[in-house]
Amino acid sequence: MSGVLIDVPGLHLGHTSLGDTGVSVVVVPDGATAAVDVRGGGPGTRETDLLEPHNTVQQVHAIVLSGGSAYGLATADGVMRELESRGIGFPVIGDIIVPIVPAAVIFDLLVGDSNHRPSALDGQSAVCAALDGLPDMSSGSVGAGCGATAGALRGGFGQASMQVGKYVVAAGIVANPVGAVVDTRDGTLWGAPGIAPVDVAAFRALQPLATKLNTTIGVVATNAPITKQQAKRLAMVGHDGLARAIRPAHSPLDGDTLFALSTGAADGVTLDDMVALSTAAAEVVHMAIIDAVTAARSGYGVTSYRDIAMEAPK
Repeated sequence: MSGVLIDVPGLHLGHTSLGDTGVSVVVVPDGATAAVDVRGGGPGTRETDLLEPHNTVQQVHAIVLSGGSAYGLATADGVMRELESRGIGFPVIGDIIVPIVPAAVIFDLLVGDSNHRPSALDGQSAVCAALDGLPDMSSGSVGAGCGATAGALRGGFGQASMQVGKYVVAAGIVANPVGAVVDTRDGTLWGAPGIAPVDVAAFRALQPLATKLNTTIGVVATNAPITKQQAKRLAMVGHDGLARAIRPAHSPLDGDTLFALSTGAADGVTLDDMVALSTAAAEVVHMAIIDAVTAARSGYGVTSYRDIAMEAPK
């Protein structure tokens, strides 16, 4: 399944869904200014150091979000191979190119078969879906969200976007937190009063999986011409949205990681623009987590929000 990451030109989203695990890839054929902010105590990542503002590489060609715990980092190998075969990458010398492909993974090994993990071939197929497939804006149990859990509920992959003046800010998030997305006092989702609450008694009766190893990962993207330093700020404030939707967030057992991408010219925006973009970054991350959880379907012994909601989700 594939699609364009909500309304941001130049970004392409592809999923490989494997039932109890999967991989999601955001591909940027022309490159994107990028940064990352890692807040969780147990991250699983690849190529994140090069995204620091003081380091040389300025653009990436894809971001990989994968299930499979640390084993899932192998999906980035397949993403690199497919991009290279299409001539997408950083030109080094002569005909040599190197695609820049940072990655982050979630722990989903207790959902379904613990020996079933996304491979390099699955990463490769996700790139093909992103660049060649028909648009599909599915949320929930798709791609890297297939094996996600949100506390005692099924997690998933979610998207959201906002218009900020002449720019767009969007988020694609794999919601897989240790913390809860539900306020047990009244059954509402944290920070989402307009969403139907769950049956509190039914929710309290649920048993989360035995492990407390999880992680919420994702991408905040915009077409605003931000610099690498400004992209870092968007990645940082995106975590505010994560903390609004999940309690607790950024625990020692989560690997919470957010990437920020811009398809703009990297000329930089004004301080007022950055304030507006930052506000939107936090909001779309929050909205994308809500989208992930409310769209997910029950399976592999994990109950979904949809099954215990007081009103049937639309």
